[in-house]
Formats: sequence, structure tokens, C-alpha cells
Amino acid sequence: MDELKQIKRAQRGDRQAMALLLQTHYSFLTKYLIKMTMNPEQTEDVAQETMLRCIEKIHQYNGRSKFSSWMITIATRIYIDQMRRTKVEKQWRDREQAFRRTEWQMKAQQEEWTDAMQALSRLGYEWRLPILLKHYYGYAYDEIAVMMDIPPGTVKSRIHHGLQQLRKEMATDEKE
Repeated sequence: MDELKQIKRAQRGDRQAMALLLQTHYSFLTKYLIKMTMNPEQTEDVAQETMLRCIEKIHQYNGRSKFSSWMITIATRIYIDQMRRTKVEKQWRDREQAFRRTEWQMKAQQEEWTDAMQALSRLGYEWRLPILLKHYYGYAYDEIAVMMDIPPGTVKSRIHHGLQQLRKEMATDEKE
């Protein structure tokens, strides 16, 4: 059967046509993915997710490219999304570990680790840094702007929004 006819049947809900279409392109897809991921387990995960997305989105296939190119586009986007999530999760884990080490060090040196410090540790550095420089070390907005290489208005905004977030964190901690 002609691939275009098979695609049209799949778009009309023919499950056998869809299954045959996916089966026909599975080997091509996995060969591409193994080269892209360099990881057999991840290849299988991305391939399965790609198959599901193809089934869900078959009605969006418009025929402007080969079906295999459409599949590869979906697979590539899934892989990139996974890599981004993995990077964000790793950054979060690393940050959490660093905060725990900092808390432990401060307590070991008998320095105070207050609820405010705990809440501050959960802020992103973009907000934490100007708050520390302004309210803990006493620098002026203009000085902080130079240190961070951002406009003074941005410093004021980050401090304002950061303090709002701190208040929310502190209020949430008190309720728990």
C-alpha cells in the first residue's frame, strides 16, 4: 500500500494503518535515536514517547515532509525536552546539596542559621544576591547595580520581588 494512502487511513482513525505505519518506520527511528542519545535505554524511552505522540498528532501531519522526517522532528523535540528537564533537575539537586552543606557549615561554626536564611536559600540567586547586598551588607542600589552589571531599577525590582517571595516563604514555613 502507498504510504500516503496509509497515512490518510491512519488520520481517519484506522488503527491497523497507524500500526503498520509506525512499524515500518520504527527501525529508522531507533537507528537515528541511538546516534542522538548514545544511550540504548533513553533511545527506547524516546522512541516509545515518539510513537505515542505520532498516534496523538497524526491528524497534524500535513505531508509537506516525509513521514519519517516528521517522526524525527517529534523525537528530536522530545529528546531536547528531556535533556532540559534533566539539566534543570540536576541544577536543583546540586543547589539543594550546596544549601545543606552551607547550613551544616554555618551550624558547625556556631553561626546562626535562621528561618530567614532558610527561606533566603530557596530564592534564585538573581533575587538572593541583591537582597543580601542591600539588607545584610548595606550597599546602595547603585553599588549593587555596578556589582551585578544590571540597571539600578532592576536591582530595586529584584529586591522588591525577592522580599515579597521571602515573606511568602516565611508565612508558609510558619503555617507548617
